[in-house]
Amino acid sequence: MDLATLRHSCSHIMAQAVKEIWPEAKLGIGPSIEDGFYYDFDKKEPFTDEDIAKIEAKMREMIARNEPFVREELNKQAALDLFANMGEDYKIDLIKGLGDESISIYQTGKGFTDLCRGPHVGSTGEIKAFKLLSVAGAYWHGIETNPMLQRIYGTCFLTQKELDEYLKNLEEAKKRDHRKLGPALGFFDIYHEEAGAGLVFYHPKGAMLRKIIEDYEKEQHLKRGYDLVITPNIMQAELWKTSGHYDYYKENMYIFKVDDKESVIKPMNCPGHILIYKSKTRSYKALPIRYFELGTVYRHEKAGVLHGLLRVRGFTQDDAHIFCLPEQLEDEIKAIIDFVFETMKVFGFNDVGIELSTRPEKYIGSLEDWQRATDALEGALKAKGLHYEINEGDGAFYGPKIDIKLKDALKRSWQCATIQCDFALPKRFNLAYIDSDGKEKQPVMLHRVLLGSLERFIGALLEHYNGELPLWLSPEQVVIIPIKDTVSAYAAGVKKALLDEGIRALIDDSSETLNKKIRNAEVSKIPYVLVVGEREAAQEAVAVRKKGVGDKGAQPLAQFIKSIKQQIAQRQ
Repeated sequence: MDLATLRHSCSHIMAQAVKEIWPEAKLGIGPSIEDGFYYDFDKKEPFTDEDIAKIEAKMREMIARNEPFVREELNKQAALDLFANMGEDYKIDLIKGLGDESISIYQTGKGFTDLCRGPHVGSTGEIKAFKLLSVAGAYWHGIETNPMLQRIYGTCFLTQKELDEYLKNLEEAKKRDHRKLGPALGFFDIYHEEAGAGLVFYHPKGAMLRKIIEDYEKEQHLKRGYDLVITPNIMQAELWKTSGHYDYYKENMYIFKVDDKESVIKPMNCPGHILIYKSKTRSYKALPIRYFELGTVYRHEKAGVLHGLLRVRGFTQDDAHIFCLPEQLEDEIKAIIDFVFETMKVFGFNDVGIELSTRPEKYIGSLEDWQRATDALEGALKAKGLHYEINEGDGAFYGPKIDIKLKDALKRSWQCATIQCDFALPKRFNLAYIDSDGKEKQPVMLHRVLLGSLERFIGALLEHYNGELPLWLSPEQVVIIPIKDTVSAYAAGVKKALLDEGIRALIDDSSETLNKKIRNAEVSKIPYVLVVGEREAAQEAVAVRKKGVGDKGAQPLAQFIKSIKQQIAQRQ
């Protein structure tokens, strides 16, 4: 049985339950989503926890009755009349937005009717395991000037075992929430009233983690033939009008005047890379050209959608743009896919999902170029033997894309890597190279990120590891605890020896007890604790404690340094 169909059917049952309990409630929409379903309701009083329990009980009654889902098709006017008689204003609004094709409705139980294209399961009795989860506000059509509806979220699985596992992971996810972990561990904070919302302040530990990630990325890009570039944060609006971003993303752009000219704080890095490509004549022999930038961008996100590090107004992308010959396109895409997989594995993510997103309703460029771009992306996926889903109409306005979503320890998906194939922007900017025949021809452009937003990726890392980052990523790798003041000088020498070898170390010389200091190191999720006393000082040794393992006994300092350097080098 298709899980999406099961969840959509469960959403339909929830709507029926709400209408049976509160007949005056009006229905919005109720689709299945990645982890479950939701339904929007216009109801005067807010749903309470007690109301949610009532709805669940009513749903169980309907499931026990095993009522069939009955489909019927009406012409548009008949459908409008039907829902007008029912007083379902939102359904009328939806029908008016449809074409003149026949309108499908579904009926269950005691005359409950809903506008729906389907499909549904055969009967309500096929729903075996579900749970309503939360209530949130949602504007009709997502437009702030429209009425605010109440959205009930739920989930549904084929078996109770799967549902129980999901609910267990959901509780674990609350404990791992990066919005709690990050500030508690001293990595970052997000909101300062004096600065505004959606802006991240990295504390020393968070800044160190970013440096580690950025250094790794720069090293790996240089190994693969990318050139590092840096582009300005402010550029004139005309550039964004040429690219098309001004027309498609203006409401998310920070626009202001400089010397009486309209300027933009960059929301994307691609136009800057295009200008670098255009700075001189290019030969076909020089292609592919690969530009890489850790580019910070700013987007005017609405306050209601800001969410920790996952949705912010200022963030940094590991952005690259590849300018290549048409015949180089598929090989470049395959190389990017390999790069993505290798990078995810290094950071501890071994499970991914892949989507191929196709042409949206609003787009630039020719249909022929869109087909060529889509064929190139799909050809690379097939050549790699990778399973993927088609995400209809969700491509960028300038080209189709591959989205590679990593899955974390709790089996949740995180959007990170994207590969976009673009024939349109090279044409709009008149990009060219001199071919072997001496004539100017247009290159193809690939837009890609590996980790995506560094902010979002750091949020994913913290939740994946529950804050216990691998040794090579840990901002503080070793804490040294001197037992007595008499060994303070030796502890300082141990720290210097570690720092000299590139190992991140600090000394806890607070007045706390030894046990409290060890406990503090565990709470701070520091991988190694080195306890030093007079015996260790005399023997140039350290007493080693490893997080999650405990006491590993005394070791010569030189031996410990050799061992930890090997672990760091292997990125264990």
